[in-house]
Amino acid sequence: EVQLVESWGGLVQAGGSLRLSCAASGFTFDAYAIGWFRQAPGKEREGVSCISNSGATTYYADSVKGRFTISRDNAKNTVYLQMNSLEPEATAVYYCATDPYVRAVVAGSVEVWGQGTMVTVSS
Repeated sequence: EVQLVESWGGLVQAGGSLRLSCAASGFTFDAYAIGWFRQAPGKEREGVSCISNSGATTYYADSVKGRFTISRDNAKNTVYLQMNSLEPEATAVYYCATDPYVRAVVAGSVEVWGQGTMVTVSS
């Protein structure tokens, strides 16, 4: 069974940091791109960051560039999202998703999603 499990969301004060994890199973992890998305209350889902299967290529939304860093450990079948200088506007459920093609992940045209982890940034 293909599965993505996000973890390590939580409550943090503005200016603080969190590192999210996305643990994968059930597929050939190092053949797939992984993306992070978020959905704030009452808003549409938006792409946050994406990493290619090898980790050589990364993408970031303009709103998080310079503050968020995506990385992956193919030996552990895990992708991370380091989030620094968090702002209240980052409050959302964060999801990871996967597809063999990085362009599909960047476009959000993917079918395999995790269940999400809640991030709350207090002001």
